[in-house]
Amino acid sequence: MDGRVRIIFEGVIIKPILQNNRRGNRSRSIKLSFFCFIFCLSAGCSVSIEKVQPPVKLNPTFSDSGWLKPADKWWLAFNDQVLNRLCEKALGGNFSLLAAYNRLDQAKAIAKKSGADLIPQVNGSLLTTGSTGQSSSLNDFAVGLAASYELDLWGRIRTALNAAKLDVMGAEEDIDAAAISLTAEIATAWYRLVEQRQQLKLLERQIEVNRNNVALITVRFRGAQASAADVFQQQQLLESVIGSRYTVLATIAVLENQLAVLTGSSPGTYFLPVVEEFPSLSSLPSTGLSVDVMQRRPDIRKAYYAVQAADQRIASAIADRYPKFSLSATVEASSPNFQSVLNNWLATIAGNIVLPIIDGRRRVAEVERTQAVSAEALNNYATLLLNAVNEVENALVQEQQQRLFVDNLELQVKLAREASSLIRLRYINGAMDFLRVLSAILSQQSLERSLLQNRQQLIAYRISLYRALAGKFPLPDLAGKSINVQETH
Repeated sequence: MDGRVRIIFEGVIIKPILQNNRRGNRSRSIKLSFFCFIFCLSAGCSVSIEKVQPPVKLNPTFSDSGWLKPADKWWLAFNDQVLNRLCEKALGGNFSLLAAYNRLDQAKAIAKKSGADLIPQVNGSLLTTGSTGQSSSLNDFAVGLAASYELDLWGRIRTALNAAKLDVMGAEEDIDAAAISLTAEIATAWYRLVEQRQQLKLLERQIEVNRNNVALITVRFRGAQASAADVFQQQQLLESVIGSRYTVLATIAVLENQLAVLTGSSPGTYFLPVVEEFPSLSSLPSTGLSVDVMQRRPDIRKAYYAVQAADQRIASAIADRYPKFSLSATVEASSPNFQSVLNNWLATIAGNIVLPIIDGRRRVAEVERTQAVSAEALNNYATLLLNAVNEVENALVQEQQQRLFVDNLELQVKLAREASSLIRLRYINGAMDFLRVLSAILSQQSLERSLLQNRQQLIAYRISLYRALAGKFPLPDLAGKSINVQETH
């Protein structure tokens, strides 16, 4: 057997430790001592990782809170069966959500690839050659097996693997964040659709009222009790409401198409039931402690994993500046007869040490780059923390003030209807001119449309609050639902 252990310094043989077939017992002792030293060194060497500290200080509680803890599937609080079906369909068929699952698969594959260097690499070879002369022919068979393994003394490979695993955890949080955004977008679009259908119904009533007013003004004009300008103004108001109806019809179609796409269906193929009533809002949900919300939100958790992954990559970059220790072993056998090829074999074992000397500061620059990436990740994490608190606080104050505004609008609509009725009656009796009638009608109809719009906005603020407080909730099994690239060709 021919064995040789070599220490290589930048590719140059410095000192042969073991020569061919000399002092067999001493050779085995030296090899054993060398490998024991290397593995002991491997167990004791690493690059320290600092613990991530919270970058900002948050208030322990929010400015307002209810007593009812929101469900994981927050949209169930609206007690709307159509919305429930829309969300469940979207969570099982939205292609953007499926793409998030694909990104998770990519991250898992990268993590597997990052950990491959922790396992010895083994390759096999088989070579056969033949030559023919005038009087004879010769054949030669060769079989080889080569193995190599890098000793991760400084943790370069382990920290790179840890970073990849943290990327996988971040990709998992991405799926939950995408699911929350998707359901919030569906709920917002659905109640906008409900509002637009209410607007359509209201506009049709207003069109009927304005047509009756045109007929009334026309009769009075023919009796010389109204001017032509009065007729034209009322006709213009009628046409204005008719024009608004066209806009609402277009918005309804757009929202129906949007909901179809969000649920993974083609526009025009998914039909929604006609619902023209808003749900009754429950009391304000419990906001709890700010730290609990931050720990529950998937976007915050992903940002935290990104900070940890960046720190692991700093350690990997630092470790890349240290010497690399690797072991390699080869076994080769050759014979002119394939049956006896394994009877004539040669084995070689080598240990290599590679130490970077001059690299143009490439490794130093990589350390500086990873440190900058880590600082960026920490700042992004701090920004997300502040934005998350801001989203909750904004949703709380907006809903509170919007509720008061809706109550105020309801009172204004009531007063406008009473005023419009009295002014119209006095106009018929000749006590007021038509300008007062027209102004009262315009005010009433505008307030009625504004009331519907702001009722929908109140629901939108509640959706924003649920979204800001939402955490992970159970998702359907989407295994096998991704589009296979090969099937598309």
